[in-house]
Formats: sequence, C-alpha cells, structure tokens
Amino acid sequence: MTIVLDSNRVSSRSGVDSSLVIFLHGFGANGNDLLGLADQLSEHLPDTVFLAPDGPETCSVNPGGFQWFPIPWIDGSTEEESERGLLRATEDLEIFIKQSMEEEGLSEAETILIGFSQGTMMALHVAPRMRDSILGVIGFSGRILNPECLSEECKSKPPTLLIHGDKDDVVPFSSLSVAEGTLRECGFEVETHVMEGSGHEISPDGLLACLNFILLQLDLV
Repeated sequence: MTIVLDSNRVSSRSGVDSSLVIFLHGFGANGNDLLGLADQLSEHLPDTVFLAPDGPETCSVNPGGFQWFPIPWIDGSTEEESERGLLRATEDLEIFIKQSMEEEGLSEAETILIGFSQGTMMALHVAPRMRDSILGVIGFSGRILNPECLSEECKSKPPTLLIHGDKDDVVPFSSLSVAEGTLRECGFEVETHVMEGSGHEISPDGLLACLNFILLQLDLV
C-alpha cells in the first residue's frame, strides 16, 4: 500500500518560487533533521522552496525516528524484508516527488534531491528511474543500491554530486568510489567531494560544495 509521506516545508525567502530542493534524511532520523540546512542554503537560494519528508516507516531501532527501508545488519531484518521495504519506499518517494512538484508548480528540471546516508541511497535509487530527469542529485555519506541493476533500469541521468567523509565509520568511505564508478559507467556526469577528516556527518566544506553544485545547476554562477 502506498503511503502519503508527511513532509516539512520551508518557503522561499523571496516568495518567487523557481526551484525545489527535497531533503531525504538518514536511517532513524526525520525530515526536520536536514531541514535546518535550508536556513543556510536559502541565503544564497532565495527563490528555492525546501521540503523534507519523513520516511514511510517508523524506525525499528529508534521509534522516535523513521526509516526508508529495513537494514539487516542494523535491525536484524532479512534481505527479503529489506528489498520489499526498498520497493515500497521507492514507490512512495516517486509519488511524493511528483505530487510535490505539482503542488509547488515546479517541474523536474527545477527539482534537486539532497540525501544523507540512507536518504542518499534513496536519491541514487529513485532519481535515475524517473522518466524525466530532475535537475540534480546530491548525496552525502551514502552508497548506491543494487549497482548491477542500474544500467538496465536507468531512465534518466541527472547530474550528480557525491560527498563523503574519509573518516566515516558508518557507511565506508569506499562507497563513494563504487557509486562514482557505477554512475560513470552508465553515462552520468558525476562530481565528488571528500570531506577530509570528517566522519558520518555534513561538514561546512561539504555543505559549501553542495551549495556550489546547486548554483551551477540553476545557472546562478
């Protein structure tokens, strides 16, 4: 059954909505966890609306937070349960993105996904499977799911920025190069940024790289 995702919203500073950023939180967090970034980004993106949905499932190991799908090595779920959860979350997120664009009066060409950890996994999984390409994908501290399936299932190839801390002890730093290689092999334009000395987090230099990428995609630089 498809779930309508609850979402948090920050309006554009200017009131002139010309672009949309959708944040996808990590395992056990919620939409508000990343929505605070909107305050910093909106200073330079006054015409951007920011949305941050909660994941579709209550997190099994943190009932106060949400998850996009189960993670076997964290919550003891099976691989089958995890895959079913991913399929459900993919459908939920695709519907959320489409409905959000309609409600905001914006298109794929004006929409960017920003994910963190499990949210990055969702962004890298969903965006290439959308028929019409979104403006861009930014993934912090995540990895690509089912990389062997991407070439067959890919429908669009949005420009992508991958950002990862080289001291990450949650999602291995090596995940960055795997994701980069997979996307490049499928013809994606990929940029990377290493947050040197950083763990599983978003550092100031990582956020700056994120902002510069958005400005570039919006032709604001």
